[in-house]
Amino acid sequence: MNEMNDSNDKNGKAGQARVLIADDEEIARRNLTHILEREGIAADCAANGSEALEKIDATHYHLLLTDLRMPGIDGLELLRRTRERSPETEVVVITAHANTESAVEAMKNGAFYYVEKPFRLPEVRKVVREALEKVQLKRENATLKTALDQATGSTRILSNAPAMHELLAVASGIAPTDCNVLIVGATGTGKELLARHLHEHSHRAAAPFVALNCGALSEELLANELFGHERGAFTGAGATKAGLIEAAGGGTLFLDEVTEMSPAMQVKLLRVLQEREYYRLGGTQALAADVRFVAATNRDPAAWVADGHFRQDLYFRLNVVTLNLPLLRERRGDIPLLALHFLARFARRMDKAVAEIHPDTFERLLAHDFPGNIRELENLIERGVALARGASITPDLLPPDVGQTAGETAAEAAGEMSGKTAAAGVAPLAEMERLHILHALEHTGGNRALAAQLLGIDRVSLWRKLRRYDESTAGTDSDAKGGASG
Repeated sequence: MNEMNDSNDKNGKAGQARVLIADDEEIARRNLTHILEREGIAADCAANGSEALEKIDATHYHLLLTDLRMPGIDGLELLRRTRERSPETEVVVITAHANTESAVEAMKNGAFYYVEKPFRLPEVRKVVREALEKVQLKRENATLKTALDQATGSTRILSNAPAMHELLAVASGIAPTDCNVLIVGATGTGKELLARHLHEHSHRAAAPFVALNCGALSEELLANELFGHERGAFTGAGATKAGLIEAAGGGTLFLDEVTEMSPAMQVKLLRVLQEREYYRLGGTQALAADVRFVAATNRDPAAWVADGHFRQDLYFRLNVVTLNLPLLRERRGDIPLLALHFLARFARRMDKAVAEIHPDTFERLLAHDFPGNIRELENLIERGVALARGASITPDLLPPDVGQTAGETAAEAAGEMSGKTAAAGVAPLAEMERLHILHALEHTGGNRALAAQLLGIDRVSLWRKLRRYDESTAGTDSDAKGGASG
């Protein structure tokens, strides 16, 4: 019971369960502290509700033990505010004034349990143990959800391009560290996806990933979103509001289009990066900025600094490591792979039996320059699935301006693909499908059921395709056989 799988505690040894006791009776605080410490649990105390809220704002607690009747902020109000500020914290209400109405009210507001005074030591130990087990279970579920998301493709990065493989190797290498990262890439190249990749491969993966587009908000709104505000900080601020730095506590804060920040906001962000603390608007208490910062821009940041639009010191703070995402037309070989991935996703989401992309459609896609990059390709495939009346996305379902002028690049890409597949005696589109299936099997560790789910087909269809690939390569393709045996 004394160990939690939580490396993000601000106090106490890493992984140690931490409990806050709120009671206006000193003897009760002493007794509860004694019980918890004998169980190896770190305990802090507060003599009233206001003091408890200050501690909750400054420290992450797994469990709050609170008296029901206290002067000022009582136990029920403390329960409600704790659920707002720290949803992961479980709350147990302890009181000498037990009645059915207060018990129902406490449980209705999210209390884990309700204990009467004078409490018995075995009962308190049992309740605390069960509450901490629930916290641990929620954390494990969050970790499993992240793993499932990765396995089912919601945050996967698909590519066969060497440049992308090199980029992902660097990203995976720095992910476990807490260094700031700057992602540079044109709109639609997948900057947020890469930021999520960093988060999910870091020690912060079980904590929140929070994204903010800095270019979409005015200076005042951006400050409010980042830092939050205290009650009465400005007209209309009727209650205290946590900012996104606080919401991302223990996790990752992704600042998209960071170069669009005003000069004043750049100064404020620089201070957070330097001091690792911040103030809510209208606040006087410094709050810890326990987040990893990942920023992104679609501009040339060095040129933006040289032109005086972006602070050089902030640029160097964010730019500990820079990851440059290539344009889709620079990784044209990924177009079929990505198109088939989007096809499976949207067919499943729309519950439509669209399973193929017509060869002529692929030709037009390969000939297109994709000014909108991956996002544009995704939208085209979504449109195709939505409009399709049969099992295939045909060329007439594409907008007229897509790939009408077949350029040299498309011809080269098609020629290169044909050259690679001719030796194996496999048609280019069949090869694209085969590579897509093998990529799915590799990603799922050879699990066919999960790979089939990932591809949007049933397990029998996957088995038939794998068998066909084995027969078509006549024993010459070791990759296909390896995938089939997974």
